[in-house]
Amino acid sequence: MIRARELVKQYRDGDGTEVRVLDGLSLDVEDGEFVAVVGPSGSGKSTLLHVLGGLDVHYQGEVEVAGVKLSGLKDKALARFRNQHVGFVFQSFHLIPNLSAVENVLMPSHFGPLTADVRKRAEALLDRVGLLSKKDRTPVRLSGGERQRVAIARALFTGPRVLLCDEPTGNLDAATGAGVISLFQELHREGLTLLAVTHEERMSAVAKRVLRLKEGRLVEESRPALAGGVS
Repeated sequence: MIRARELVKQYRDGDGTEVRVLDGLSLDVEDGEFVAVVGPSGSGKSTLLHVLGGLDVHYQGEVEVAGVKLSGLKDKALARFRNQHVGFVFQSFHLIPNLSAVENVLMPSHFGPLTADVRKRAEALLDRVGLLSKKDRTPVRLSGGERQRVAIARALFTGPRVLLCDEPTGNLDAATGAGVISLFQELHREGLTLLAVTHEERMSAVAKRVLRLKEGRLVEESRPALAGGVS
């Protein structure tokens, strides 16, 4: 599902020092896996996710996701790849404030084929995440957990093969975060491939495999100590 080889990503910080945030990193995620990438802030977790999702093209190495080789793709091809194969869930939700919940979920339809049942699909996804009754509310009238559920429904709209999650519980309290994590577990049980970058143990505890990003490379970790995780 995800195959990355010898990824190198570097940039210059404020004083001109060159920082190599990914340093020959390689990664394999199989179809249907739930993998967490952990590490402190600034270790390069979000950078890795952006490369794998086709959001960052300035790197060295090879990336293949859902059978699509990303290296060398032009903007239109990358946009088509993101729309057809990958769903994104971010810490800050990235909802459009003047649109209702259902209109936010419908956003991917503007970048793909329009069909008569797209609104029904959006409403069905809101129902799936428990928010159908609030479909007409704008983000300001939703709680943090509800906003994240709308974002997840939007990420699922195109039927992606893989869900890429960037600190998806980072802005949520313990109880609300547990509900979102439970939803991720349910999606994983249904066969969706999930890759989540996180610094939170409550998220990594439910993943089937945990990798630590350290000095630009990934190191396999033993299972977290939380018995049973979150159900």
